Amino acid sequence: MKADFVVIGAGVVGITIARELKRREPGAKIVVLEKEDRPGRHSSGRNSGVLHSGIYYPPDSLKARLCGQGAREMAQFCVERGLPLNRIGKVLVPTRAEDGPQLDLLFSRGAANGVEVQRVDGKALREIEPEARSATGEALFVPTTSVVSSADVMAALVDDALSKGIEVLCGGGLAGVRPGSRALTWAGQGIEYGHAVNTAGLHADTVAHLFGVGRRYTLLPFKGLYWKLDPRAGIAVRHLVYPVPDLRVPFLGIHTTTAIDGTVYVGPTAIPAFGRENYRGLAGVTPGEFLRIGRLLAGQFASGRDGFRRLAWQEGRRFSRNHFARAAQALLPRLRAEHLLGCDKVGLRAQMFDRATGSLVNDFLVETGPDSTHVLNAISPAFTSSLPLARHLCAKILASKDNHAT
Repeated sequence: MKADFVVIGAGVVGITIARELKRREPGAKIVVLEKEDRPGRHSSGRNSGVLHSGIYYPPDSLKARLCGQGAREMAQFCVERGLPLNRIGKVLVPTRAEDGPQLDLLFSRGAANGVEVQRVDGKALREIEPEARSATGEALFVPTTSVVSSADVMAALVDDALSKGIEVLCGGGLAGVRPGSRALTWAGQGIEYGHAVNTAGLHADTVAHLFGVGRRYTLLPFKGLYWKLDPRAGIAVRHLVYPVPDLRVPFLGIHTTTAIDGTVYVGPTAIPAFGRENYRGLAGVTPGEFLRIGRLLAGQFASGRDGFRRLAWQEGRRFSRNHFARAAQALLPRLRAEHLLGCDKVGLRAQMFDRATGSLVNDFLVETGPDSTHVLNAISPAFTSSLPLARHLCAKILASKDNHAT
């Protein structure tokens, strides 16, 4: 098989890049390869569906540049296609008295990033979200934050890609790459390509390494477990309720998420996972991955970099429903452990670790090689940002392709 572009990984980033490439080069043959039996089985399909505003990110970051625009475009995509969209809004509340400076920083970042954000006092917070509590007497309200069904969005994007003539091949594995020959083997089939795009999510680093790219980066996955708020608890959450996070680490803390069907989830944890697809127990754990991840975690804990010791101490106890409930009570004081119901909602964060600096990568990361582009660290808010991210990447891909052709 020959293709002008081959995209490895059929999550939201891979599918939106394929669509954008087709829009820019209608005559190109574009093939998307997916190892699972259907697109979006991992991070994209397990996404919370929250369209983030962009308030968290440093103004000079790629996340800040793309997130707000991505939220608006994804909401419009849902409206145009008749997909569910809930413009629910979000409150961010300090859970500790010392969180005041972080609240100030988030407010200034929101203003710099073009986010519609209101700073409210305790009285206004009680009117907006009566169940929430602020440790400083202030909070931030982002009225434009929305929730969508990630499964519905993925299905619509895939249908759109297929209707444009993009091939999506599922159920095979990448067996080998010959970058110098611009050829790879997938499911026993040889594919020659003009340019390869790696959007393999939890496997993006290993795919990049096959191309000889991004060897300083390796996956350090984190597991996000949720509990479901019992509707009989009598806790009526009107909006998404988030804490003011520790901005040293790329996690948002335990918060509430109201799904498109009205179910309220509390979570997620940020517990290290010992396998690339370690969703439950020891499933998806191999001895090699266990040792590799264990060494990375030990090094991070020993160094104490990026607030990792505090994170490890907090998250290690959150396997317990009681400890988890105590963390959630900082947001919703009336919540009790018995209000939390077990559920099967779990996701894995495709977090990259930079071996050169010994730190977690915070921003989206794109590495390039001869005739290949690799999207690493496609963590939150990648789903929200996917449409403008695709434009940003495709402009670079086509410019690179043109340069190599001259």
